[in-house]
Amino acid sequence: MLVKSFGSAVFGIEATTITIEVNIDKGISFILVGLPDSAVKESQQRIKAALSNNGYKYPMKEVTVNMAPADIRKEGSTFDLPIGIGIMAASEQVKTESLGDYILLGELSLDGSLQPMKGVLPIALKAKEEGFKGIILPIENVREAAIVDGLDVYGATTINEVITFLNEGKGLEPTKIDIRQEFYNKLDEFAVDFRDVKGQQNIKRAFEIAASGGHNVVLIGPPGAGKSMLAKRLPTILPPMSINESLETTKIHSVAGKVKAGAGLITERPFRKPHHTISDVALVGGGSYPQPGEISLAHNGVLFLDELPEYKRSVLEVMRQPIEDRFVTISRAKFTVEYPAGFMLVAAMNPCPCGYYNHPDKDCVCAPGIVQNYLNKISGPLLDRIDLHVEVTPVSFDELAYHQPDEGSKDIRERVVQARLIQEERFKISEETHCNAQMSSKELRKYCDIDEACNAILKQAMDRLGLSARAYDRILKVARTIADLERAENITTAHISEAIQFRSLDREDWAK
Repeated sequence: MLVKSFGSAVFGIEATTITIEVNIDKGISFILVGLPDSAVKESQQRIKAALSNNGYKYPMKEVTVNMAPADIRKEGSTFDLPIGIGIMAASEQVKTESLGDYILLGELSLDGSLQPMKGVLPIALKAKEEGFKGIILPIENVREAAIVDGLDVYGATTINEVITFLNEGKGLEPTKIDIRQEFYNKLDEFAVDFRDVKGQQNIKRAFEIAASGGHNVVLIGPPGAGKSMLAKRLPTILPPMSINESLETTKIHSVAGKVKAGAGLITERPFRKPHHTISDVALVGGGSYPQPGEISLAHNGVLFLDELPEYKRSVLEVMRQPIEDRFVTISRAKFTVEYPAGFMLVAAMNPCPCGYYNHPDKDCVCAPGIVQNYLNKISGPLLDRIDLHVEVTPVSFDELAYHQPDEGSKDIRERVVQARLIQEERFKISEETHCNAQMSSKELRKYCDIDEACNAILKQAMDRLGLSARAYDRILKVARTIADLERAENITTAHISEAIQFRSLDREDWAK
């Protein structure tokens, strides 16, 4: 008897429906075809034990299982359930009337219980797109799949519950989630706030500008000045995620297995902080079976690189293309996957190996030339993609002891949102540009036209401070964002002057 059940496989962040064809004939053997990996090949032992331990008979005949399409490699143990149910249906122990209505997912333990899995959200989206009535999967993943509206999502704890449901239509209840209600309820939930930060008004201002224009930032300052603390609070002032951004972010985290059991939609912008010993593959993604890297997990959020010069040069260089293009392509001999990588880069670094170069109170003990060598670990092309260079100085005792509450993240975010709305209107005809930091050279000339007074200040700054040529465009982009924060139509000398302050590492006198 030939029976078909349905599973699903994830490639990149998209799912492909897999048809499990099970045929039972005379003989005693188990044949599994369709390009399965080792985990899929081992499914027979798990299925056989699970069925036996739940009082069902494993057919002692020739069982042939084909996983179509046969030219796509099948990976992982989540095909246990559709293969197991297919075998039960082919041996006439499970009714086949409703079998084609559902996608089945889950790894089987030897006692028949279902283990949680990853990549559920893209699978649920694909199931809805292809017209399946519902999806049956481990109970731990049910809230993640229930995000998809118009799809019946059933969470099961054992294969016995699945068999009872298919045979009798009872035992499992669909899980329903009001996605919009959940999204808006969690929109302003943050564990940290800019109100906690004492002093550092210039850094708060820099972060407000960065969040408003989507600019990348590098913080330079001594140990203990508050660089990491400030960076952690940047997501709290970024504009709230849209539902589409939230779904896209949840999709990536689902594929990577980073969605917590029982969790649903990710509504808070990601904040990823990889250690400086990270490898190239772990940062940008890859592996034998490519998985998203840190830059993709930071999509729609912030990637924070602490102690920037301590990262391997090769690790930093592989980020250059994703920063520019906002996606990363990982190619292998037989296939290519593409992951989104639209993140804001925030980097922090000491000004020198000892950490006290340019410190107001402590002397730097580094030998001559050491500071320049330390900064040279960061390449010019990478710095070229960072708009704001911000010097962080230690907070004084008076500022720490001052108990007057500072401005909170909510107030700053309101100004950021207003500035982003201006940019949204400005770039509404462009598919590639969404904020000032992404402006092309053509858009820069169109939207950052400055008068003679601004030109004079910019020329004087470049001559007197020794600013590099690459700083020119960056200053104009930042000045445009500052003007947007003030709702000014044109860039003025005040906007240009403030933007020039944020190009510390471009000065020729730095580290000399």
